[in-house]
Amino acid sequence: MATTTRPSRLYLLVGALSYPVLRTVGRLRWQGAERLPATGGYVLAANHLSNFDPWLVGMPLFPRRYLRFMAKSELFWFPLGPFIRACGAFPIRRGQHDDEAVETAFSLCREGNVVVMFPEGTRRQKGLRKRHEARWRSGAARIAIEAGVPLIPAGIHGSARLMRFGRLRVAFGVPILLDDLACLPVDEAVHIATERLRTAITELEESLA
Repeated sequence: MATTTRPSRLYLLVGALSYPVLRTVGRLRWQGAERLPATGGYVLAANHLSNFDPWLVGMPLFPRRYLRFMAKSELFWFPLGPFIRACGAFPIRRGQHDDEAVETAFSLCREGNVVVMFPEGTRRQKGLRKRHEARWRSGAARIAIEAGVPLIPAGIHGSARLMRFGRLRVAFGVPILLDDLACLPVDEAVHIATERLRTAITELEESLA
């Protein structure tokens, strides 16, 4: 797949239409965006409350950065699949080791893209057809460590109540410390980085409550 850092026309159109709606109707506010690198690739990891979370995380960086989202493969059906691909998503098969998705994430990061991941793996709230339980996964930390890019936490609040027109909040944290893990075996380093990420995301989310 193409790994361009330039957004598609559809990405720009959706962002341009969404921005004023989220800022006024959703009262979307954010903090810490100045901490995010202006150039270069990194992994941006956040808590996961709603299918709208990628949308909310992307708005504070629009249109400066083109965010690429790892999304469950079940979403890539016609006509939704082509739409979300154009909006920056790429598929991952949940419940199995998806080498293709991991390699795509590596390539995107190394080529200067922002890859957005949700380490909980799925939305925290159950839906009508929800089959997977939310539990923390190490993919975000592993990709950041092996791609040699920053791992940055984010907290989201309010997206589970989006249809109730509640206030939407996003907070971005400082990059997770990874340099001191370089001498450790990869699996151990990934485990420690994941725990640090979990703590940082939890603190960010609680700060918004």
